[in-house]
Amino acid sequence: MSDLRNADLQQAFEQAAKDVKSLSERPDNDTLLRLYALYKQGAEGDVSGAKPGFFDFVGTAKYEAWVKLKGTDQAEARQKYIDLVKKLRG
Repeated sequence: MSDLRNADLQQAFEQAAKDVKSLSERPDNDTLLRLYALYKQGAEGDVSGAKPGFFDFVGTAKYEAWVKLKGTDQAEARQKYIDLVKKLRG
């Protein structure tokens, strides 16, 4: 992947992160978790930090969704995030 391609992908990723905030309808919880996990994987890479405590249900769900993407290339995660946001925007 060329540097130009990476720069274009990063710009599109950042734009998708803005666009997701203005969706006309709130996605279902599974889609929200997928968006979160793809964003975190694309932005930070593999999951890091301790798993949230047992009673932090939302935090645990987010963490587990991100764990499922472990090993996914950041560029691939960014592209999947962009594609999902485009799909949700219709």
